[in-house]
Amino acid sequence: MSRLRALLVASAVAVAGGLVAIIPASAASAAACAAPWQASTVYWGGDQASRNGRNYQAKWWTQNEAPPGNTGVWQDLGACGGGGGGGGGTVCNHPNWVAGTWYAAGSIVRYTNGQYYIAEHDNPGYDPIVSTWYWEPYSCGGGGNPTDPPPTGGFVVSEAQFNQMFPGRNTFYTFSGLVAALSAYPAFAKTGSTTVQRQEAAAFLANVHHETGGLVHIVEQNTANYPHYCDASQPYGCPAGQSAYYGRGPIQLSWNFNYNAAGNALGLPLLTNPWLVQTDAAVAWKTAIWYWMTQSGPGTMTPHNAMVNGAGFGETIRSINGSIECNGGNPGQVQSRVTRYQQFVGILGVAAGNNLYC
Repeated sequence: MSRLRALLVASAVAVAGGLVAIIPASAASAAACAAPWQASTVYWGGDQASRNGRNYQAKWWTQNEAPPGNTGVWQDLGACGGGGGGGGGTVCNHPNWVAGTWYAAGSIVRYTNGQYYIAEHDNPGYDPIVSTWYWEPYSCGGGGNPTDPPPTGGFVVSEAQFNQMFPGRNTFYTFSGLVAALSAYPAFAKTGSTTVQRQEAAAFLANVHHETGGLVHIVEQNTANYPHYCDASQPYGCPAGQSAYYGRGPIQLSWNFNYNAAGNALGLPLLTNPWLVQTDAAVAWKTAIWYWMTQSGPGTMTPHNAMVNGAGFGETIRSINGSIECNGGNPGQVQSRVTRYQQFVGILGVAAGNNLYC
């Protein structure tokens, strides 16, 4: 849907008499306390909870982060009192948009065109097609869930969600490094509908989690394997040394021919300096995205194509490990990847889709 960005400046709020009536969100709620916050409850953008005599509204998906928190996920709606209303389910907290009404970040409204919108920032009743609003269609109250505003770098995963997926990650694997790597392949997690984009991001990160023990390991742990990854039949050989091409990075790039191909694609000297993958976070993420976007491995398609063309998560496993895991090779490993994928799509607020197994 077009946001008509060329018309944004002209779409200032007009109210009868030329005045803008700013109504604080707290006034609209009559200061009643929402249901008390609970650590085990999943809160979606727009959900409210009370804690220590104040109401809070979630800006995006969150769980186990007590308001007011320190990641910016909770919007403080002010002091409350009296009986509490429900705050556990996804609701349209402002069912019909009204020009000039103050809307807090995370507010969900139904616009005059019948579409639902979620506010990215606090605003004094701007028209939802203005650029300060983020549009996310869903069936309000009918099972769909609003999602967080576009995070840093335009990636469909926010830093808070990334940290939730990888709570024990090695500090080497920075979110900023991942965001910096996105420019190498602009189609990654940017193809198809919002749902497909989030499914692809979840699939990529679920496989990454499996390959690295939750982004804990930067290099392959079995050092006995290191000398095996030099294919001397390649015309360029192994200039960095017989044992230099062991697994590194989020998808554990290995073999001299893979370092050569990734380096050529990314414009990096990885054949002669494969250590870049374990010393530069952006390079590490770029090699993982390179494999995801361009390599079929032992499968029949790239993992990217598997997700955007509807083949399903199972085919991403096949493209990474083939018969080692698929077709009964190691069902436990397959299940581990699937379980992680299901967890991650839950964090991102989308369904897992079909064909999860290979």
